[in-house]
Amino acid sequence: MTSFHPIKANFSVVMVNYKSLELTKACLDLLRDGMQSIGVPVLVVDNYSADASVEYLRTLDWVTLIERERSGPEAGSVAHGRALDLALEQVTTEYVFLLHTDTFVYDLNVFNMMLSQCAGPQEVAAVGCVEQLNRGRGRSAWRLVSRCLKHYSRRAFQALDIKAKAPKPFVEKHLKSFCALWNVRLIKKHGLQFLMDDRNPGYKLQDTMVALGYTIRFISPRTMFNYLDHLQSGTVAAGGGYAGNHRRVKVYDQLMKSVQQVKSIAK
Repeated sequence: MTSFHPIKANFSVVMVNYKSLELTKACLDLLRDGMQSIGVPVLVVDNYSADASVEYLRTLDWVTLIERERSGPEAGSVAHGRALDLALEQVTTEYVFLLHTDTFVYDLNVFNMMLSQCAGPQEVAAVGCVEQLNRGRGRSAWRLVSRCLKHYSRRAFQALDIKAKAPKPFVEKHLKSFCALWNVRLIKKHGLQFLMDDRNPGYKLQDTMVALGYTIRFISPRTMFNYLDHLQSGTVAAGGGYAGNHRRVKVYDQLMKSVQQVKSIAK
């Protein structure tokens, strides 16, 4: 792992744990030395896991653990958003990095790269990537075309009074929270939070920030994934939510081996 000297130390790291011991441990192990050396606050919200993962988190003296209790039935995105807002209340730094427990940061200079996007005369509300994987140009182009065809075919069916699912936007515009930088000062200035509607946490917040005139900076997948890996739906794979031969389980197993190799080299 490369050396890390932050251009700004006024940031925190927040992540949410839910029954993902192996993922959470690997994620935090990659962050530990760099964050401890410069005193960056790391806050982990446990979403009522009641398993070995929360027991592990209780042993870490360099992490601020927030144990959230279940208040009733919740959709996964709602539970995640409420956990983020619980952490937001305790964040005192100007910026916060949201990380998923299935995000593995191999080069901590990703924080510098993203913080550098906040320089300039325009106030930047958030920095991040709209894709959760680096699919490459070919796969990304095909994905855009296929989503465009699906969008307009559904609109055509609806125009003909044929039953069809509602068309979804085919151009992604919202930052994904697997690794996203947010300006806490601006969020709190306007009394906002991460969970503001029934969509993914941060979507409505981003729309509101844009409407208020703030800037959103977008990082290309090609750039972002030079610094890290993200295991899409990693917590589902880790929790046995897919069949053993599912593609994402295979990716999970392969990536976890890579993480262990990186950690061995770092030692």
